[in-house]
Formats: sequence, structure tokens, C-alpha cells
Amino acid sequence: MDAKWIKTRQTKFAAYVTVYILVTLAVLTVLNILANRYDKSYDSTKNKQFSLSDQTIKIVKGLKLDVTATYFGTEDSFRTGRDLLDRYSSLSPKFHVKYIAPDKKPQLAKSSGYRSDSPVIVDSGARREGAKSVTEEEVTGALIRSLKTAERNVCFVSGAGEHSIDDSDRNGFSVLKQLLERDNYKSRAVTLKPAAADAGKPMAIGQAEPAGAVEVPKDCSVLVIGGPQEAYPPPVAGAVKGYVENGGRAMIMLDNVIRIGRSEAAAPNIDLENVLTDWGVTVDKDLVLDRSGIGQLFEFGPEIPVIMQYESHQITAPLTRVMSAFPLVRSLEIKSTGKATVDKLVQTTEDSMAITEIGPGGAVDPKKAKPGPLTLAAAGTLSGAAKGRFVVVGTSEWAVNAFAGTRQLGNRDLFLNSINWLSSDEDLISIRPKMPEDQAFNITTPRLNTLFWMSIVIFPFGVVAFGLATWWKRR
Repeated sequence: MDAKWIKTRQTKFAAYVTVYILVTLAVLTVLNILANRYDKSYDSTKNKQFSLSDQTIKIVKGLKLDVTATYFGTEDSFRTGRDLLDRYSSLSPKFHVKYIAPDKKPQLAKSSGYRSDSPVIVDSGARREGAKSVTEEEVTGALIRSLKTAERNVCFVSGAGEHSIDDSDRNGFSVLKQLLERDNYKSRAVTLKPAAADAGKPMAIGQAEPAGAVEVPKDCSVLVIGGPQEAYPPPVAGAVKGYVENGGRAMIMLDNVIRIGRSEAAAPNIDLENVLTDWGVTVDKDLVLDRSGIGQLFEFGPEIPVIMQYESHQITAPLTRVMSAFPLVRSLEIKSTGKATVDKLVQTTEDSMAITEIGPGGAVDPKKAKPGPLTLAAAGTLSGAAKGRFVVVGTSEWAVNAFAGTRQLGNRDLFLNSINWLSSDEDLISIRPKMPEDQAFNITTPRLNTLFWMSIVIFPFGVVAFGLATWWKRR
């Protein structure tokens, strides 16, 4: 009886173990299948170092044709490529990744477009583009260049004291040039001058250039006026007006005409401002001050308003989690006209004011100031068949290297989104990839002293004291 009971018990136990093992294997198999099919991860780093940017996600998920990214390197380095490229391929079945070791398969590497200066080659079928490093910024840039095959030129006006795209100092526009090239735009400086047909005509001594003899180059996809310090003459202002009203696209940034400190104020650009007023945007002669204190996060004063929220528009739609700064900015007045539809892009809070004069020592009178909220940037579309577009900003300082190159701010995203909208490349509007931030730990002398007392004195002696107290209690 006992032997039979034991045997029955052993049989049941064996059945239980068998079922348990089968269920466990089934669960593990299902989990493995789901993990392979739905690859999900969570990035807990502060700056989302291991997450793809909104722009990358938008472009890869929106692919309409097959794209292949080929990683070239030794087999031991393939893991480096997979850490990044597999995140791309998980977004869309149209993004394919290949790994080739040129030292072992030189012919295959050559046929796949291998170049020694590009560890990753992106091929859309129409064009191959190389990424100079295995970073999201480079790979996404190569992807955009591969997809955007049409020539697009961003022309920066020069000749009246505007910022230069060849200037790498803090007040230059060289960062904008680099960012535009990554999105497959070509950029160059242009000087608005008499048209070729008029330039060759003989002119009498003392004869003035004929009115209307200035034109914007026809191959300019977008015209950028970046803070002219001298006033444009009527022919130049007329050329900008005719260019946009005939379907052209322009970003116009006008600097402050109020003298601030020792810096020279920009000359009033009356003729160009009259063109903008005709389109529904009046650039006021004032200086916007931010009294909210938000700028203190970046050690800015009130003369550099920091924006945390934006108005509803295609340009600003992705910028919900970034802040942008506008140094020495003028306010804009928006008024509907029959010529254009104008929308606000950037507006301050009520904790701001606009002043028209600065007293000795930087004194201002709040009673004479215009209270916020104040508009700092606007975008408009002209009526009619041509549908010219324009963006107006009350300062050019927000786009200089010192601000466009600061990754803690969204100035570069706002600028590039504006260019994308102006050139009708709305599919590129987003937040761009950011390089990993340097998270260095800077310790001050007081903190060092605190660390010494806590780690060398208080904690060790506390442990000893607790041990002695426990021993004494149990003695």
C-alpha cells in the first residue's frame, strides 16, 4: 500500500515537473518571439543619449522606398554599428542594414560604395551618401542627402553689414552653413546688384543706376537677410519685394535700432520695413526685456528673452520640449492684410515689456514700456497664385554661432524648421539629432570639504559607534 502510494506520488510529481518545464519553455519561446518582433528599449539617460531624435524617427518611418545602410569595418567592430543602425531598422521595414568587412570582402565592399573616409554608406537607389562617423547626426544627414536629390540653394545677402556664413567667430553664421549642408542645402553669399542686362549698358558720368535694376538670383530657393547694419536702398528693398511676391521665399531678420551700451545700433531699414508692413508685419523700434527670470538658467540677463512655449504653426509644432533665446530682439505687430496671411511663431509671456529708450546706466522706466505678451517672430504666405512665403524675426543675434551652436537651446531647430517650411520641405521639420553632452562633475571647495567629512569622518565613526552600542547592549 505504501509502495503504491509512493509510486503514485512520484508519478504525479514527475507530471507536475514535466508540465512546469513545458509551460516555462512555452513562455520563454513566446517572449523571445515577441522580443524579436517588437524590439523595445527604455533610455534612462538624462539627455536621451541612446534615443533617436524626432527627426530621425519621422524620416525613417516615412520612407516610401527601400534604403540600405552599409557599415564597413572589421568583424570585431560590427557591434559598434549595430548599436546605432539596428535602432534605425527597427523603425521601418524599408530601412535595411548590411555589414561588410572590406579586408575580407574587398570586391563586395567596392561594389557597395566603400570609401575610407565613410564607415557608413546610405543608398536610396537614386543616390549614395557617406556618413563620416557612426553617429546619429552623420547617419541621418547622409540619409537626408540621399533622399533629397533636387538642388536647393539658401542665399545669404551680404554687402550691408549682415552676418557672414564664412565667419566662424561667435557672431558669424558658419554654424548655419554646416547645419544646412547636412540637410542637403547649398548655401552661398549673394550681393544684390544690377541685373546682367542692365550692368553691361553704358552709363553717363554721374548717372544713377536705373530703378528696379536689382534682382535676386533665380536659383535661390530661400533668401536670408541676416541683420543688415546699413539701410537697403529702394532698388534692393524692391528686389526683395518682387522676389517674394513672385513666389520666392525669404527669411528677414532685422536688428535693433536702439543703441544698447557701447554697441552701435543698426541703421533704420525704412524701405524694407515698409515692404514688411505692406505684408502685414510691422517691426517696432523697441527692445524687448524678459522679467520672468527664466534666462537665469543660462546666465542670461533680461535683454535675452527665453521662450518656453510657441504659437501653433508647422515650424514650431515639434518644439514643445526645447527653449530658445532671442538676444536684443524687437517686437513685431501682426495685422491682417489683403496681401498675406500672417501667423505668430514666437511670443513672450506677460512677464515682459518693450522699451523705446534706455537711460544712463541702463535705467528703464516700466511705466513707459509696452507690456507683454509680445511677438518676436512671424511667418506669412502671400495671397495669389505665386504663394510666396516669408519669416520675419526681430533680431539676427538668435541665429549666430554663439546661440545656434548651443545644444541646450532650440535656436538651430527653429532656424532649420523655418528654412524647411520656406523651401516646402515640411517633411524635414522636426528636432534634430544632438551629440552626447559632456556630463562632467565639477566639484567646488565647499563640496570637497563636505565629501571629506562625510566619507572619512562621519560615516566611518558612525559605523564604529553603532557597533560599540550594539556590543554594549548585548554584553
